[in-house]
Amino acid sequence: MRAFLTISFLSIFIYSCKTENKVTVTDNVKTNEFAIIIHGGAGTILKKNMTPEKEKAYKDKLEEAIKIGHTILKNGGKSIDAVEKTIHVLENSPLFNAGKGAVFTHDESNELDASIMTGNNLNAGAVAGVKNVKNPISLARKVMENSPHVLLSGIGASVFAKEQGLELVDSNYFFTESRFKSLQRVKEKMKAELDHDAKSAFYDPEIKDAKFGTVGCVALDKNGNITAGTSTGGMTNKRWNRIGDSPIIGSGTYANNTTCGVSSTGWGEYFIRAQVAHDISALMEYKNLSLKEASQEVIQNKLTQLGGTGGIIALDKNGNMVFEFNTAGMYRASMNDKDELQVKIYKE
Repeated sequence: MRAFLTISFLSIFIYSCKTENKVTVTDNVKTNEFAIIIHGGAGTILKKNMTPEKEKAYKDKLEEAIKIGHTILKNGGKSIDAVEKTIHVLENSPLFNAGKGAVFTHDESNELDASIMTGNNLNAGAVAGVKNVKNPISLARKVMENSPHVLLSGIGASVFAKEQGLELVDSNYFFTESRFKSLQRVKEKMKAELDHDAKSAFYDPEIKDAKFGTVGCVALDKNGNITAGTSTGGMTNKRWNRIGDSPIIGSGTYANNTTCGVSSTGWGEYFIRAQVAHDISALMEYKNLSLKEASQEVIQNKLTQLGGTGGIIALDKNGNMVFEFNTAGMYRASMNDKDELQVKIYKE
């Protein structure tokens, strides 16, 4: 009997140590004093379809963007400044579906969405359907800091942008030939197949086979504050002022200093229904999962089972960074407090 009790006690002790170590190792050990992670969209991105010149252009722009934010963090700057300035670089590039490179709506215009959230106070700001603001991520920040609201849309958001002194541009600024041609191809395909019934007009029929160009950034500063931000032009051929997940707090963007920060990219309707960004944080908080475990559960299981495609970038309170996606690739980069840079495109 004594031997049985001894064995039982040892078994419980060993199990408890394993459980305790799991939480301690993943949640309480500081990996990086500061860190930054970015994405430029996820989807069917295959090396065989990419020219060496195009691949270099994407990697160079990702590196340029992340180094802007990393420098701010390294010099003791705030994570919110790092996120905003990093996303500016991506919004100003025609390579990504945000700002300058935004895709076209069915009516051949550009409607921009963005959001930002700070983890120390759970404050957030977002905008949707903006047509004349050069950098929507900055407008989202102004909404967070200078208004009593979280989400502004359309004309009202533009009026607020003007009042805040942000740079406004003519609609021609957002025109890029490649995006416009993509819209025409989608329209032609839809007309040939289904003659524009209500359902088919709602989404791009090739969305599962096209990369999603949404951009995002998550940063942890030396003070332990996490900020997450996301910016997008939405979905090619979208109608009726459709709004996806990017400006929705908890879906496209979420930050909480006690857990993590997340920026999403993918088929927005699914990310909204699954509340992807917040769900990752919730699994860490309520189930003591690591950032990696929570991200895998949400993207590879929950989202995939729902039928959604895309991915996330995430960074936890200890500087651990995760790229998680269920597509063939994701434009992505990360830098830590040791100046280690990673820039990748394809699934490995």
